[in-house]
Amino acid sequence: MISRLPISANGPTFSRLVYGTWRFLDDDATSNPADLLKRLHACLELGITTLDTAEIYGLYRVEEFIGQALKQEPGLREKFEIVTKSGIYVPCDFHPDRKVAFYNAEAARLVKSAEKSLRLLGTDYIDLLLVHRPDWLTSADETAAGLNKLLKDGKIRAVGVSNYNVHQFDLLNSRMEQPLVTNQVEFSLLHMDPIFDGTADQCQKLKIKPMAWSPLGQGRLMDATLPASARLHAKAAELSAKYDGATLDQLAYAWIMAHPSCPLPIIGTNKLDRLISTAKSADIQLSREDWYDLWTAAKGQGVP
Repeated sequence: MISRLPISANGPTFSRLVYGTWRFLDDDATSNPADLLKRLHACLELGITTLDTAEIYGLYRVEEFIGQALKQEPGLREKFEIVTKSGIYVPCDFHPDRKVAFYNAEAARLVKSAEKSLRLLGTDYIDLLLVHRPDWLTSADETAAGLNKLLKDGKIRAVGVSNYNVHQFDLLNSRMEQPLVTNQVEFSLLHMDPIFDGTADQCQKLKIKPMAWSPLGQGRLMDATLPASARLHAKAAELSAKYDGATLDQLAYAWIMAHPSCPLPIIGTNKLDRLISTAKSADIQLSREDWYDLWTAAKGQGVP
């Protein structure tokens, strides 16, 4: 069973791996509530209890899809922690009046979006709400006002952010009545920015755990025609036997989880076998030398 851990002193307890829902409606064969229920039960059997979604996923349709699945089985929702995100608005069938994509983290907008998420998900609380992207036209005081209200009203239980730099995180956190519990950022062998831009260090300083989206580099890791990916495929082939036949993607998840900031990778797949395979990565304990060996293969050079 995959372990569980608190993501901060005042935050919820999540599973070590998180099931992401970004592509839930990409495959017609799996975009039905019955199929999703099978995957949700598989998650529970593996110990994956945390679901990550967002208002904008599926052009504003994924939350409702999840709600439809949960509605079929009373009590299932209470077995999961639900993370959702608000703040990105784009032209789509639901909003043909919009002419351009934009961010909005104003208080009233965040409250309205969260209330919509509650309705679509069929729940009366959200375990963790994230501001999806920093909104350059909204003050930290304004954003915090909406988040603090949602916390006070009991509609959400914790607040975090996504794609914030360290300065944006500090600023918003200084206005919160309840501290932010995470920063969800892109992190993979092909995108190591959190190691170098201060994000992972800030998380350690504040004793919060980051969430890692696109842990396989948005699929690029599996494309052996790319130079960095080709080097990683070769390195994974060398290391596989040492780690009980581990595949490149399993090693990639283990590489992220080995970092001392303790990131929680988000799995993005509609395939049950891939979900089960990925769960095995939580048992892989990379040696220091092998972690740096993968770093070197990804970068195409040794450490400075």
